[in-house]
Amino acid sequence: MGIKKAILLYLLTVPVFFVIDMVWLGFVAKGFYRRHLGEFLAPKFNWTAAIVFYLLFIVGILVFAVLPGLDRNSFAHCLLMGVLFGFFTYATYDLTNLATLKGWPMPIVVVDIIWGMVLSGSVAALSFLIGRKLL
Repeated sequence: MGIKKAILLYLLTVPVFFVIDMVWLGFVAKGFYRRHLGEFLAPKFNWTAAIVFYLLFIVGILVFAVLPGLDRNSFAHCLLMGVLFGFFTYATYDLTNLATLKGWPMPIVVVDIIWGMVLSGSVAALSFLIGRKLL
């Protein structure tokens, strides 16, 4: 895949990621996170940090899951790598918090790691299908 198509794939993947994660954070699990992380939540949300994270995280999904899946022409490989990327990244975050922050809740660790796997796997899968159309 050439650089122009890779950039286009990235730009098309961004809204996919945002929609899926915003549905989760804004509707499905909003109360869960507030209930378990109330004392950890900042009084004002830092949109700049969140947007930078999202933009970088999407690069990771593309580099480690989607592009290798497209190179192999393997949806299964892409999906597996997306799920694993989500597992390792979210586990790193949550287990580090569990190790270093007083009172970090175990339910958050479990649910957040599972969510990372679902989010990364589903974004990788949809991006793979978009990428196939671009090729």
